[in-house]
Amino acid sequence: MNAAPSLPATDLQTDSEPPTESPYSGTKTSQREQGLRDAAFQAAAQGGGENYFSAFALLLHASPFQIGILSALPQLVGIVSQLSSVKLLQYLRKPERLVVFGGWGQALCWLPLLALPLLIPSRGPWVLIACAVLYFAFGHATAPAWNSLLIELTDTETRGAYFAQRARITALVSFLALGAAGTILTVGQAWGVSWLGFVLIFLGAASARLGATHCQALVAARTAGHGIDAPHGFRHFLLHQATPDFRRFMLFSGLVHWAVLISGPFFVIYLLRDLHWTYLHYAGWMAASILGQFTTLKPWGQFGDRYGNKNLLRVTAFAVPVLPMAYLVSGQYPYLLGVNFFGGIVWAGLSLGLQNYVFDSLRPEERTRGVALANAMNAIGWGLGALTGSWLATIVPAQLRFAFWDLTPASNLPFVFFISGLLRLAIAISMLGRFGEPRKIETMSQGELVRELPLIKPLMARWPSRSPR
Repeated sequence: MNAAPSLPATDLQTDSEPPTESPYSGTKTSQREQGLRDAAFQAAAQGGGENYFSAFALLLHASPFQIGILSALPQLVGIVSQLSSVKLLQYLRKPERLVVFGGWGQALCWLPLLALPLLIPSRGPWVLIACAVLYFAFGHATAPAWNSLLIELTDTETRGAYFAQRARITALVSFLALGAAGTILTVGQAWGVSWLGFVLIFLGAASARLGATHCQALVAARTAGHGIDAPHGFRHFLLHQATPDFRRFMLFSGLVHWAVLISGPFFVIYLLRDLHWTYLHYAGWMAASILGQFTTLKPWGQFGDRYGNKNLLRVTAFAVPVLPMAYLVSGQYPYLLGVNFFGGIVWAGLSLGLQNYVFDSLRPEERTRGVALANAMNAIGWGLGALTGSWLATIVPAQLRFAFWDLTPASNLPFVFFISGLLRLAIAISMLGRFGEPRKIETMSQGELVRELPLIKPLMARWPSRSPR
């Protein structure tokens, strides 16, 4: 898991449009293409590198507590990095400097991240955590500036479609990178040199991050500098400029990330340690989710553009609680592939809804600061969720008996996953009605909305309509 995505965003421009004679007005098409190439490189780094952080930690004999820290601490440090970068942008005035510096810093972090744990195996997990903190700090520092540049390339009517296109590219390249990395690790495992497999995939991830930095630098260099209209700081923005709906949405998003990360970091432990999967099995499981995303990202983006991202969140937030609960039913590989494929479909819509709701809620001059705050709230939820999951993994029993019914999974982690699902459901029920849609959208009945959902709409189109005789 990632992100976000992740998650897995923002803007630096004023309300006025640039004049037609601006040297930047004719470059948006090429900049959008560079944005798509950036998505491909970023996906290669994430799919072939970041997604295997926890697997690398297990190779270093990390405990469940250390796995939780590996998921939590980098995100919490990332909050400071991201909020500080927004302050820094007020003085730099040129976002490309921050984008290039952060991109190079993140790419170079792969070298100590890979080498030091192998050179100091007795402290390997903790060294990996320290390097991961530095890696994500650089990544978070570039996020507000880079996403602000991306938003400048779109308008409200096509934003969902463009970011869905980026997400589809991310899904496809992640799918390929996951498979390639999983194959390399499986071969290394079979030959007794698992460490060499990680060397190869992490060096590939570093190269991909440099490619993404090159694309980002091209976009930033061709974009005029913009000011940030935020002289009073984050607190003033949150209390006086952000709408009540946006504040409630941020709380909802943070709580969702908290509930999700209670289970998120521990799937790798359950699958590799408890179910004894190979790296190739694990890569196939992750690829199933990406395939689900790739299949539905475009229709999810069109759904959000037409019917609003609040409706998109309403549909997906009530589906996402089912996903971790399903792991209590069976540990069979085909079954879990199907569960994760469905999870990819649901998460494709939920991630787009969470991202684009933020973009739609803020004026251009507010986006850098507003998105940084939203990301900070998500990171807090992410970090606290991982720590909560680490705590639950130490106290939840591995067996449940009730009368003549005995439920004994491979470990206690499916029970932790089930608790995560219950909390997701409680958050959806209690929070979704507390904020509204920020855009004017088409109004439709619930039944009509259901018929417009991805996978359902194509089936309805094929179903012969019959009129009463």
